Amino acid sequence: MSHHIVQTNDLHFTYPDGTIGLAGVSFRITHGESVALVGANGAGKSTLLMHLNGCLLTMRGSVQVGDLPVTKKTCAAIRRSIGMVFQDSDDQLFMPTVFEDVAFGPMNLGLSAEEVEPVVIQALERVDATHLKDRPPYKLSAGEKRRVAIAAVLAMSPDILVMDEPSSSLDPRTRRELIELLQTFKHTKIIATHDLDLALELCPRTIVLGRGRVLADGPTADIFADDDLLAQSRLEKPLSMQNCPRCKGKLSQNQR
Repeated sequence: MSHHIVQTNDLHFTYPDGTIGLAGVSFRITHGESVALVGANGAGKSTLLMHLNGCLLTMRGSVQVGDLPVTKKTCAAIRRSIGMVFQDSDDQLFMPTVFEDVAFGPMNLGLSAEEVEPVVIQALERVDATHLKDRPPYKLSAGEKRRVAIAAVLAMSPDILVMDEPSSSLDPRTRRELIELLQTFKHTKIIATHDLDLALELCPRTIVLGRGRVLADGPTADIFADDDLLAQSRLEKPLSMQNCPRCKGKLSQNQR
């Protein structure tokens, strides 16, 4: 797909109970960008992500990935280009062992068992999880599950990595390891998150959603410095941009 562009134009979606998920979302993400999607609960972040790989199809407007519009007919091709890591890793891991979970996608693409093995090992190596390959996923910690879920996506060789709340349920050290891992990826990255410090570290650009609409789209540091916008969006400034309660100065790296 040319340039790995992700683009939406006047995207609308309403759930069967009448809840408005998206109300005219438009943006364009180009090759190699790392973009955060932020907003309060119910802002439309997860609904938007599910449109990017065809889990939900637009009611009005359009979604385009590379040269292809996202439709029922193109979903298979789109999902080879976009790797989706869900908020709850248990929604993604369902095979008896980690190896089989990571192998599931490549085998469904038609790779033989001999071809799949090195692909699985390489994906697990990238997330430092080869020691988990024979473990059942349900016995893993939250951080280990997140690593395996990312490996399962990487095994499909996607052009674009899409993540929904990647740091949720992680302890501080595992969260730090995840950030450092994601910093090594050269993929186009789209990350929906409530963790604004993670967004600040990983994503030079941020799109703010509110009630299914784009409230702002621009440089992450500028957006997080806009107190009025954050208040309107029901968001709090990242800890790293807040003043120390004792000295009234910004927190240092060691204080975060």
